[in-house]
Amino acid sequence: MATLASTPESRAADLRADPLDVSRPELYRDDLWHAPFRTLRETAPVHYHADTAFGPFWSVSTYKPIVQIESLPDLYSSQAGGITIADLQEGDIKMPMFIAMDRPKHTGQRRTVAPAFTPSEMVRMSADIRARTAELLDTLPVGETFDWVDRVSIELTTQMLAILFDFPWEERRLLTYWSDWAGDIEVFKDPARKEQRRTVLFECAAYFGKLWQAKLGKEPTPDLISMMIHSDAMAQMDQYEFLGNLILLIVGGNDTTRNTMSAFAWGLEQFPDERAKLEADPGLIANATQEIIRWQTPLAHMRRTATQDSELEGQHIKAGDKLALWYLSANRDESIFPHADRIIVDRENARRHLAFGHGIHRCVGARLAELQVGVLIEEMAKRRLRVNVTGEPERVAACFVHGYKKMPVALSRY
Repeated sequence: MATLASTPESRAADLRADPLDVSRPELYRDDLWHAPFRTLRETAPVHYHADTAFGPFWSVSTYKPIVQIESLPDLYSSQAGGITIADLQEGDIKMPMFIAMDRPKHTGQRRTVAPAFTPSEMVRMSADIRARTAELLDTLPVGETFDWVDRVSIELTTQMLAILFDFPWEERRLLTYWSDWAGDIEVFKDPARKEQRRTVLFECAAYFGKLWQAKLGKEPTPDLISMMIHSDAMAQMDQYEFLGNLILLIVGGNDTTRNTMSAFAWGLEQFPDERAKLEADPGLIANATQEIIRWQTPLAHMRRTATQDSELEGQHIKAGDKLALWYLSANRDESIFPHADRIIVDRENARRHLAFGHGIHRCVGARLAELQVGVLIEEMAKRRLRVNVTGEPERVAACFVHGYKKMPVALSRY
């Protein structure tokens, strides 16, 4: 994803912009999103932005109205405008995907891939996930600086994606490359980069098309491509719908887990007392996993489009209006999560977070993300390894994927 240069002049210009326009990429690049969202939550939880780089939209920034919207998928559509605040323009690739579909088509396609993420599948995959995590951790240097994002977060998630898709192992980093391009909504502001994105995504589609052809007529196998081929809901997808669902599964499987693994390193560095609490009691790991997911919220927003006029928190929403559901902000809602800006590893209601969404569109791979992050923390604890962040991380400059590009760390023993 693109990195925006940060200079004193650019920061000054940023401050002159609309202070409540939370779609500005520099807020995430420079980790300055907390203050405007706090203001929105306190003064205007459903707030209309008339003029932004993504056009007009409503910001929904507190927990309760987001849950209300997610509970009314026919009134607030995923399909009408897509799932990000970047609007499709003339000539753009339309990539239907089940997360951006309404019922009933959404139901059939989601049911096709859901068997890959059942509790029994998590049990089946857990030994492999643990073995790969342990093998990777045993290759890391102790006391030497390295990039945690590349060596750990990207590598572990890309390995998992390769297994889910039965993807050629030696070329698995292509999945990271495609995911970064697919999830970068900033490209919609730049015609040249948008055209480059089109080229990259068609390369992705062509590659997966060959994998699809190789599995046609074969016996079912427990990978996502085979599941699609052997389903009524997805076997006859055209190339754009196939690409759309691939992108959904790649970005969903990559960015959520990858950026939470990075948040494990960065977040616990910010709260050493909580890190010490976790190191002293491994029984807290399952809950701490949920808390780190809440604190990071790796996808900052999802978008819905009103299908008819409605009332929300006293605001009149018109049919066709775009609403940004800021999960990132809802997970810092003090009325739900006291001391929400802190990581509290034994927080009682950490599981109530909205990082995976809510309702019919809740992340289908949530269990797998939780498993991967939890296993990483468990295997670190077994080795009594601590991540020490040695410099400011480089963050993604975008309001959709909330994550890290690089993070220098050094490991120590405790």
